[in-house]
Amino acid sequence: MEHIAPYAHALASLGGWAILMVILLIASAFGTPRGRTESGHPVRDYSDPAYRRSRAFLNAIEISGPFIAATLAAILVGASPLLVNIFASVFLASRVGMAIVHIATEIQPLRSAFWFVGLICCLALAGMAIVGAFAL
Repeated sequence: MEHIAPYAHALASLGGWAILMVILLIASAFGTPRGRTESGHPVRDYSDPAYRRSRAFLNAIEISGPFIAATLAAILVGASPLLVNIFASVFLASRVGMAIVHIATEIQPLRSAFWFVGLICCLALAGMAIVGAFAL
């Protein structure tokens, strides 16, 4: 366990991500959307809180695989614990911010800013994993 101890914040961020996903799943189930498409999904309407809750959850699902894979890969190849911890923690914070903005407001530019920060963190983690893999 000593070899993964330096990655405690990144591992805690993965746990926090799991909790955020459960919270978003539950939130997405509340309320009835104003309209539904033929496939049963809420009609795109950012003024509809049920639509925003649904989109916040679906947005989180879309980035889950890349975030989890990149974080674990960076840890496994022994990438810089400081950087892995920072990027994983900032990713989680940005996605919490994005979820709050997505659900509580219609402020697209702020939501996009949080999304971009999370994307950069995920790409940085993946880049460190790739570089680290070739250094093995």
